[in-house]
Amino acid sequence: MSSLLKGGRKVILYLILFFFIISPVFAQKTKPKFKVIAFYTGKNDQAHISYVHEANKFFPQVAAQYNFAYDSTTDWTKLNAEFLSQYQVVLFLDTRPEKPEQRAVFQKYMENGGAWIGFHFAAFALTPSAFNQDWDWYHEKFLGSGQYASNTWRPTSAVLRVEDKKHPATKNLPEIFKSSPNEWYRWEHDLRKNPDIKILLSIDSTSFPLGTGPKQHEIWQSGYYPVVWTNKNFKMLYLNMGHNDIDYENKTNKTLSYTFANKTQNQLIIDGLLWLGSGKK
Repeated sequence: MSSLLKGGRKVILYLILFFFIISPVFAQKTKPKFKVIAFYTGKNDQAHISYVHEANKFFPQVAAQYNFAYDSTTDWTKLNAEFLSQYQVVLFLDTRPEKPEQRAVFQKYMENGGAWIGFHFAAFALTPSAFNQDWDWYHEKFLGSGQYASNTWRPTSAVLRVEDKKHPATKNLPEIFKSSPNEWYRWEHDLRKNPDIKILLSIDSTSFPLGTGPKQHEIWQSGYYPVVWTNKNFKMLYLNMGHNDIDYENKTNKTLSYTFANKTQNQLIIDGLLWLGSGKK
């Protein structure tokens, strides 16, 4: 009986010791590698609203798979220094901050080594419009694109060409691939002439004609159109993707295409996010 008790005590001691050994390892594995905060508005266009809802389902799944934390908010007042100090990566899913104090905080965050991904409408600016070009640092220096110039219609897939296979965001992509349907933007400035901008993907010439109209100027027949780029002075990516096709004609507002239904395009987004979250420039 005595030996039985001693044996039992040994088992308990071994279990306690095993628990203390594996607990730090388990905690280390479950602690997120980095934290992401996504800001969005989700009010301007049904195509953008559909995409935002899709994004807020996609990113939590990716976060669980790759061990990072993902939060999202429509409260742009949280774009302050104290709140941003909790996060290593900021996403603008569909819009940009409008208040001067929020813009100043974001600029400082990026200049101090913060990381960012902007999608589609996050780069939009047109004077006069509801989104005037009244933020030179963001549109001229940071993005380098200037104002919006035109777009294709309706949303269609494009063949995209990778221009830099060595970049962490594009290293796992084929040389060319077909995107999800999207409304593609043309910009005021030629980004090829900006030494601070590194274009990562552009529309391949095999995409033309791109768009279906009905207006002829919304169908691109030729030209050079960058769709993903980075600014070498910051940890950032801009992706022109983020506009789902919507059934406006029949007034059902039904989503006809999905941004995150494309495995190759998703690889670009995931690899870009993991690169930014790693802290490496």
